[in-house]
Amino acid sequence: MAFNGTWKVDHSENYDKFMEQMGINVMKRKLAEHDNLKITVEQNGNNFHLKESSTFRTKDIDFTLGVQFDYTLADGTEVSGTWELEGEKLNGTFTRKDNGKVLTTTRAIVGGDLVQTYNYDGVDAKRVFKKQ
Repeated sequence: MAFNGTWKVDHSENYDKFMEQMGINVMKRKLAEHDNLKITVEQNGNNFHLKESSTFRTKDIDFTLGVQFDYTLADGTEVSGTWELEGEKLNGTFTRKDNGKVLTTTRAIVGGDLVQTYNYDGVDAKRVFKKQ
Protein backbone atom coordinates (compact mmCIF):
# COMPACT_ATOMS: atom_id res chain seq x y z
CA MET A 1 0.00 0.00 0.00
CA ALA A 2 3.09 2.22 -0.09
CA PHE A 3 2.03 3.40 -3.56
CA ASN A 4 -1.23 4.94 -2.30
CA GLY A 5 -1.49 8.68 -2.74
CA THR A 6 -1.15 11.36 -5.37
CA TRP A 7 2.18 11.73 -7.14
CA LYS A 8 3.29 14.55 -9.46
CA VAL A 9 6.15 14.24 -11.93
CA ASP A 10 9.24 16.11 -10.74
CA HIS A 11 11.82 15.24 -13.38
CA SER A 12 12.66 12.77 -16.12
CA GLU A 13 15.86 11.17 -17.37
CA ASN A 14 16.34 10.10 -21.02
CA TYR A 15 12.58 10.34 -21.55
CA ASP A 16 12.87 12.05 -24.95
CA LYS A 17 15.13 9.27 -26.32
CA PHE A 18 12.76 6.64 -24.92
CA MET A 19 9.76 8.26 -26.60
CA GLU A 20 11.71 8.58 -29.85
CA GLN A 21 12.47 4.85 -29.73
CA MET A 22 8.75 4.22 -29.17
CA GLY A 23 8.12 6.05 -32.47
CA ILE A 24 6.53 9.17 -30.99
CA ASN A 25 6.96 12.19 -33.25
CA VAL A 26 9.01 15.20 -32.18
CA MET A 27 6.00 17.47 -31.56
CA LYS A 28 4.32 15.00 -29.19
CA ARG A 29 7.67 14.36 -27.46
CA LYS A 30 8.17 18.08 -26.80
CA LEU A 31 4.65 18.36 -25.40
CA ALA A 32 5.11 15.25 -23.24
CA GLU A 33 8.22 16.72 -21.62
CA HIS A 34 5.90 19.30 -20.01
CA ASP A 35 2.83 17.14 -19.39
CA ASN A 36 2.66 17.86 -15.60
CA LEU A 37 1.60 14.22 -15.13
CA LYS A 38 -0.10 13.45 -11.86
CA ILE A 39 -0.88 9.86 -10.83
CA THR A 40 -3.29 8.99 -8.03
CA VAL A 41 -2.91 5.41 -6.78
CA GLU A 42 -5.42 3.48 -4.70
CA GLN A 43 -4.40 -0.07 -3.81
CA ASN A 44 -6.77 -2.52 -2.16
CA GLY A 45 -5.03 -5.89 -1.84
CA ASN A 46 -4.22 -7.06 -5.38
CA ASN A 47 -6.52 -4.49 -6.99
CA PHE A 48 -5.31 -1.09 -8.16
CA HIS A 49 -7.14 2.00 -9.33
CA LEU A 50 -5.01 4.71 -10.96
CA LYS A 51 -6.04 8.10 -12.19
CA GLU A 52 -3.58 9.68 -14.59
CA SER A 53 -4.09 13.36 -15.25
CA SER A 54 -1.91 15.60 -17.35
CA THR A 55 -2.08 18.69 -19.49
CA PHE A 56 -3.45 16.50 -22.29
CA ARG A 57 -5.77 13.89 -20.81
CA THR A 58 -7.29 12.28 -17.76
CA LYS A 59 -7.61 8.51 -17.66
CA ASP A 60 -8.83 6.01 -15.06
CA ILE A 61 -7.13 2.61 -15.03
CA ASP A 62 -8.17 -0.45 -13.04
CA PHE A 63 -6.07 -3.59 -12.89
CA THR A 64 -5.48 -6.65 -10.74
CA LEU A 65 -1.98 -7.94 -10.13
CA GLY A 66 -1.15 -10.81 -12.48
CA VAL A 67 -4.23 -10.30 -14.68
CA GLN A 68 -3.71 -9.20 -18.26
CA PHE A 69 -5.42 -5.98 -19.36
CA ASP A 70 -5.40 -3.60 -22.32
CA TYR A 71 -4.17 -0.02 -22.06
CA THR A 72 -3.73 2.89 -24.46
CA LEU A 73 -0.67 5.08 -23.94
CA ALA A 74 -1.02 8.87 -24.13
CA ASP A 75 0.23 8.87 -27.74
CA GLY A 76 -2.43 6.34 -28.78
CA THR A 77 -0.20 3.24 -28.78
CA GLU A 78 -2.21 0.20 -27.67
CA VAL A 79 -0.58 -2.36 -25.39
CA SER A 80 -1.64 -5.44 -23.45
CA GLY A 81 0.10 -6.77 -20.36
CA THR A 82 0.27 -7.27 -16.63
CA TRP A 83 1.62 -5.77 -13.44
CA GLU A 84 3.26 -8.00 -10.81
CA LEU A 85 4.30 -7.04 -7.28
CA GLU A 86 7.77 -8.33 -6.45
CA GLY A 87 8.79 -7.29 -2.97
CA GLU A 88 8.36 -3.52 -2.86
CA LYS A 89 8.40 -3.06 -6.64
CA LEU A 90 5.66 -3.13 -9.26
CA ASN A 91 6.91 -4.70 -12.50
CA GLY A 92 4.92 -4.25 -15.68
CA THR A 93 5.38 -6.12 -18.94
CA PHE A 94 3.37 -4.86 -21.90
CA THR A 95 3.31 -5.94 -25.54
CA ARG A 96 2.53 -3.42 -28.24
CA LYS A 97 -0.42 -4.46 -30.37
CA ASP A 98 0.96 -2.81 -33.52
CA ASN A 99 4.41 -4.44 -33.69
CA GLY A 100 4.63 -7.07 -30.93
CA LYS A 101 7.59 -5.37 -29.21
CA VAL A 102 7.76 -5.42 -25.41
CA LEU A 103 7.73 -2.40 -23.10
CA THR A 104 8.79 -3.05 -19.51
CA THR A 105 8.26 -0.65 -16.67
CA THR A 106 8.76 -0.62 -12.91
CA ARG A 107 7.39 1.48 -10.12
CA ALA A 108 9.12 1.66 -6.74
CA ILE A 109 9.23 3.99 -3.77
CA VAL A 110 12.80 5.26 -3.42
CA GLY A 111 13.64 7.79 -0.73
CA GLY A 112 9.98 8.80 -0.47
CA ASP A 113 9.64 9.36 -4.23
CA LEU A 114 7.79 7.21 -6.74
CA VAL A 115 10.36 6.21 -9.35
CA GLN A 116 9.08 4.81 -12.61
CA THR A 117 11.56 3.24 -15.03
CA TYR A 118 10.93 2.21 -18.62
CA ASN A 119 12.70 0.04 -21.19
CA TYR A 120 11.73 -0.28 -24.82
CA ASP A 121 13.85 -1.80 -27.55
CA GLY A 122 17.11 -1.20 -25.65
CA VAL A 123 16.42 2.36 -24.47
CA ASP A 124 15.95 3.10 -20.75
CA ALA A 125 14.26 6.10 -19.16
CA LYS A 126 13.17 7.20 -15.71
CA ARG A 127 10.56 9.57 -14.29
CA VAL A 128 10.57 10.64 -10.65
CA PHE A 129 7.33 11.67 -8.91
CA LYS A 130 6.96 13.58 -5.63
CA LYS A 131 4.10 12.83 -3.26
CA GLN A 132 1.52 15.62 -3.08
